[in-house]
Amino acid sequence: MPETKPEIEELVTGHLALVGHITREVAARMPRHLDTDELLGAGSLALVQAARSFDATLGVPFARFAATRIRGAMIDSMRQRDWASRSVRSRARAIAAAADQLTAVLHRAPTDAELAATAGLTQAEVRAVREGADRASLLTLDPLVDADTGIGATLTDSSPRPDEALVAAERMGYLRDAIAELPERTRHVVVGYYVENRPLTDLAAELAVTQSRASQLRAEGLDLLREALTTLLTEDATAGSGASASGSGSASASADPDGTRARRRSAYVAAVARRSSVRDRADVQTYLDGSALAAARPPGVPLRGDSRAG
Repeated sequence: MPETKPEIEELVTGHLALVGHITREVAARMPRHLDTDELLGAGSLALVQAARSFDATLGVPFARFAATRIRGAMIDSMRQRDWASRSVRSRARAIAAAADQLTAVLHRAPTDAELAATAGLTQAEVRAVREGADRASLLTLDPLVDADTGIGATLTDSSPRPDEALVAAERMGYLRDAIAELPERTRHVVVGYYVENRPLTDLAAELAVTQSRASQLRAEGLDLLREALTTLLTEDATAGSGASASGSGSASASADPDGTRARRRSAYVAAVARRSSVRDRADVQTYLDGSALAAARPPGVPLRGDSRAG
């Protein structure tokens, strides 16, 4: 047995390569979720302990003595980190061997009953062992190489990027405000038809108008929505809402000599721009929850009588 510290250090430093060799050997057979660094650490500690307890008078070479200790320490480390018990692993190996044997004989995958009979287990035990082994199997989500075909390489994130979600939330917020600012009866038709997927005939009956008039209200609503969204999404809604509204009115002046329709549209676009703050309009969580249009139609919409203010 080494009696001085230099002798122990000489044995350790002279056989560090042995630890690396055994680590690679054991790692080739271990599950992927176990870290080789842990094996290397356990093997290095076992090498130091072997150097301290080595007795050269027994006639056993230190390399052989240390290799046994190192390999045993690595196996113990693997067992400590294994989620399945030794009995489950042992039975899983027996079932796997029986499956290979039966597949070679039957030229097909064996049934649970055939596996149980060959392995000396019940069918319930076969299923329990499989479940235990499956629970103990971990899959890495990180691809090892560019061409990795593991589960990590097949997973995709379908959610929008933060910048995409913010832009989409703002657009949905403008749409919500634009619907809410529509004339009440026009809003009733637009929300009922496009948001609630209701038949136009039902909406016309609720408003006590003809289906043709309900269709006209729907078209007028879409026209207003298109004008508001086009104006507010292409310009700065906060700084340029007044200029946008006036521009919208001048475009309709030739078709509206008195400017009444243009002024109404201009006021509508301005009201949409003022309806909510930037923070409330670009509410990403509300957009992701799919409830951005929930507040588009305030309660109290009148359902009787006709009005052509829209």
